[in-house]
Amino acid sequence: MRQLFLLLFSFGFYGFSIAQKADSSIIRKHMIAITKTDEYRNFRNLEQLNQIADYLKEEFSKHADTTYFQSYTVSGVEYKNVVAVFNPKSKKHLIIGAHYDVCKDQEGADDNASGTVGLLELARMLKDRDLNHRVELVAYTLEEPPFFRTEHMGSFIHAKSLSDKNAEVVGMICLEMIGYFKDEKKSQDYPIGILSWFYGSKGDYITLVKKFGAGKFVRQFNRAFKKTTKIETKKFSGPPSLPGIDFSDHLNYWKFDYPALMITDTAFYRNKNYHEKGDTLETLDLSKMAAVIDAVYDSILEIF
Repeated sequence: MRQLFLLLFSFGFYGFSIAQKADSSIIRKHMIAITKTDEYRNFRNLEQLNQIADYLKEEFSKHADTTYFQSYTVSGVEYKNVVAVFNPKSKKHLIIGAHYDVCKDQEGADDNASGTVGLLELARMLKDRDLNHRVELVAYTLEEPPFFRTEHMGSFIHAKSLSDKNAEVVGMICLEMIGYFKDEKKSQDYPIGILSWFYGSKGDYITLVKKFGAGKFVRQFNRAFKKTTKIETKKFSGPPSLPGIDFSDHLNYWKFDYPALMITDTAFYRNKNYHEKGDTLETLDLSKMAAVIDAVYDSILEIF
């Protein structure tokens, strides 16, 4: 009888739903496809950047209701965001984004193939789910220098497009480097040394980063994320002027007064391969990366 109950439970009977899980083997496949290429996906290598955009669109199309390129021109050159839409009829938008370009000539496994692959896994996991909101998964181009903090960032283009059409945006989640973890002491640095007293010296956790007064959505998401207990989680709040707190695409949603937060392994405060050739797939912990993706998935389903 017990075996029968467990079998029925696993197939979603008695009102239970089947829990979707991030798959480390699928994550590895996507990471290889994005990082192990002949050229590097930076703004100078347009052909490679476009090949990755095509790959993302193809993968998104397997799962999303609608997938499209959001193209724009910089100095006569066309660049592309890749957008996957779920539940397109809803007027309330939830944005989950990550940039797919890299800085200089490097694989950029953590920065930010990890976040981009997070989007691909979320797309697979969200397929055929009943959602109360329109969910847009957006892979941005041109996050890295020399475009960072300019209106040429893909995330600025996307955020502005929402503002221009007066879209109702409930929140934005930025996946920025979610694959690098270390259990050794003194493997974690901070912008202010005293923070180690509160957060510890081990780089074994994921961080939810928000600015002061981030809003209701961010508070709800943070609570739901920690509640999942999928991975050791720290929360960090501070003024936008604090170094590192706005170092990714969420900054452009702040510009349009949309609630937004960043999920990160703290980038260069932990990963010393940041913007270097050492940022490779082999340095990442894919099981913990999968746990981060699971926590994002569980959290958005809980609050929506």
